[in-house]
Amino acid sequence: MYSTKRLTLRAWQASDLPLFAALNQDPDVMRYFPSVLSPAQSDAMAAHIQSKLADNGFGFWAVELTETREFIGFVGLNRPTFDLGHQPFVEIGWRLASPHWGKGYATEAAQKALAIGFEDVELPAIYAFTTESNLPSQAVMKKLGMAPTAPFTFSHPHLAADHPLATHVLYAISKPSWQADHAN
Repeated sequence: MYSTKRLTLRAWQASDLPLFAALNQDPDVMRYFPSVLSPAQSDAMAAHIQSKLADNGFGFWAVELTETREFIGFVGLNRPTFDLGHQPFVEIGWRLASPHWGKGYATEAAQKALAIGFEDVELPAIYAFTTESNLPSQAVMKKLGMAPTAPFTFSHPHLAADHPLATHVLYAISKPSWQADHAN
């Protein structure tokens, strides 16, 4: 379990699953994904996330508001099933329920995930990618100190080349850049 000023990043609980399913059925939340997820798909995704957390010692943690203990989504680190020529290729990602957007929670939790990645896991760099049209996520990436990196645009290998969300952008931050940003 990890804490920030307002948030707790923790292991998943059974009580998170219905809330996670609702989040994944929200068309606003899933706007930059190929489709909303059914409850069964959400449960399978949560099980996969939990398995990766157990296997890797890091992953997408459940995020809750510390004050109320309300589940609001996930943030964390993940090894994608593809790479873009960067090894190790570990991404940072987030997905929060729409009532919690615009409050700085994604940035706050992602800053903690970066710290874990660089200080505990000792990664040399951390990457983030999203569809080219997902400007809100790109704004979070920039707030985290991430910058576009080669290949900046790529066609997501799990989407058909002509899919409207296929073109993705890639951002990165190196450990030295992150350390320089956090020296004070």
